[in-house]
Amino acid sequence: MGNSALKAHLETSQKTGVFQLTGKGLTEFPEELQKLTGNLRTVDLSNNKIEVLPEFIGVFQQLKSLTISSNKLTSLPNDIGKLKKLETLILNGNQLNQLPSSVGQLKSLRTLSLSGNHFKEFPSGLGTLRQLDVLDLSKNKIQVVPAEVAELQAIEINLNQNQISTLSPEVSRAQRLKVLRLEENCLELSSIPPSILSDSQVSLLSVEGNLFEVKKLRDLEGYDKYMERFTATRKKFA
Repeated sequence: MGNSALKAHLETSQKTGVFQLTGKGLTEFPEELQKLTGNLRTVDLSNNKIEVLPEFIGVFQQLKSLTISSNKLTSLPNDIGKLKKLETLILNGNQLNQLPSSVGQLKSLRTLSLSGNHFKEFPSGLGTLRQLDVLDLSKNKIQVVPAEVAELQAIEINLNQNQISTLSPEVSRAQRLKVLRLEENCLELSSIPPSILSDSQVSLLSVEGNLFEVKKLRDLEGYDKYMERFTATRKKFA
């Protein structure tokens, strides 16, 4: 991509606080963006070929939304934790298999989307994200939903299209969790802890495409309590 085109984008971003450069075959995060540290609020570099996020990512103190989907990222730098105002981080369709612990410092983060990466384990250290509403880990290779999920503040967790065969009963203790998506995994009916039905806040448990018929959920202890929450939520949004 020519310098003049990049310059034009930078000039626009100076005025708007938005830098969007998608599908241009970029192999590197543009260094020139460092000139906009004071007012850059939104960056979208989706559908490029970026392999590395630079350490200087931490200088964008005003950044609220960072989208680098469909690139070639294999890791994130520690300095990403310095983005104290970041509310949306979307990294779908990369090659990530873990997160740096500094992600737990993103105190304003509301949406974390990591669909279509290479995670084999549920990422740890997200319990400190007190503002987190939505966590999307669909289309990975996660096999276990660990007890640590109880610490999450997320309202919705999407784990569709993983390889999950184990679901910790502790998930029922996640205080704000209303929507738990587990479609197309490897769950047996016996893998669904009754406490998620009877004792949790979950009002939508989506389990189509596992190793049992969905209607068999009715046989589990606590199903009636779950249906009360499900119905109440439906009425609220009707």
